[in-house]
Amino acid sequence: MIWPALRWTLFHLDPEQAHRLAHAALHRVTPGLARLRRPKVPPELHVSCLGLEFDGPIGLAAGFDKGDASIAGLFALGFSHVEIGTITPRPQPGNEPPRLFRLVEHRALINRMGFNNAGAEECARRLARVPPAARMGPVGVNVGKNKTTPNEDAAADYLACIERLHAHADYLVVNISSPNTPGLRQLQEREQLDALLRACVGRLRELAPGKPLLVKLAPDLSPTALDEAVDVAIEAGVSGIVATNTTLSRAGVERHPRATEAGGLSGAPLGPLATTVVRRCYARAAGRVPIVGAGGVMSAEDAYAKIRAGAALVQVYTGLVYGGPGFVRRLNDGLAKLLARDGFRSVAEAVGADHRPGERASV
Repeated sequence: MIWPALRWTLFHLDPEQAHRLAHAALHRVTPGLARLRRPKVPPELHVSCLGLEFDGPIGLAAGFDKGDASIAGLFALGFSHVEIGTITPRPQPGNEPPRLFRLVEHRALINRMGFNNAGAEECARRLARVPPAARMGPVGVNVGKNKTTPNEDAAADYLACIERLHAHADYLVVNISSPNTPGLRQLQEREQLDALLRACVGRLRELAPGKPLLVKLAPDLSPTALDEAVDVAIEAGVSGIVATNTTLSRAGVERHPRATEAGGLSGAPLGPLATTVVRRCYARAAGRVPIVGAGGVMSAEDAYAKIRAGAALVQVYTGLVYGGPGFVRRLNDGLAKLLARDGFRSVAEAVGADHRPGERASV
């Protein structure tokens, strides 16, 4: 197989260098080649959600494409949707390197990238140049505030991104949960969260009525704080909740030499915690908005666990780093088999199955 040898080569490079090489390759993929190479998705995986159509539940989480807009190449891998970002109003270099670390034996990453991106204006230009044929599914844009912007002025940053980028996005996500921008997670507190989300929802409704706006929450909130954040977000009018971002916890990797590095942990160790958060968000939302599950999806079984816990869509990032170009195809094929095993005719039938009495427990 080609991937094990390629992974061996890439993993001997600095993580950011390997990331840049991957993007360079993806950026060269034309829409025609992407459509030719894109794996077919089993029809039972089709999802209708957020007023949009997805040919499967598996999408790319924010963080991989920080505004390069390698859209055709990413869809060629089989993703049903691609989320760009996090994008800030003004360009920023992010935190000082080294800032991305592999924990290979744990199939995990620690990153403290710090929203490195070229800014909303440049991202909008790049997305505007993407040929329509390259968009083989919904494209989302994840937005945040600049590091130098104080929290009391954060709303202006989010609104600036929404105003500049909404025309190029099928949906937008308000990121208030990255651990790598000082003070950002404080925006998840009730009063600040309510004011911010009401401002963002209101502005997007003025600019593009009906376009979905979601909020991305951290996995490290207490159960009470998580319930409160879900309630506040829904009352403010969001269209959905993304659960979750990376974690500050080092559970499962405590003895690794890199465990003391600052930043958010992603990958396999995050999986159980992220699924627990998905489950609680789904129960609290009680059908009012859909949940997008992210965090620790390294296999079809992981994705299925999030769907059964309540995720209508599932996003991946670290799993792609470790799983390679065929990762999404394997997830989709495996999901189709798991649905059939449990007697579900569609993803929608399986969403939240673990909450229903008499259903078989998740794998």
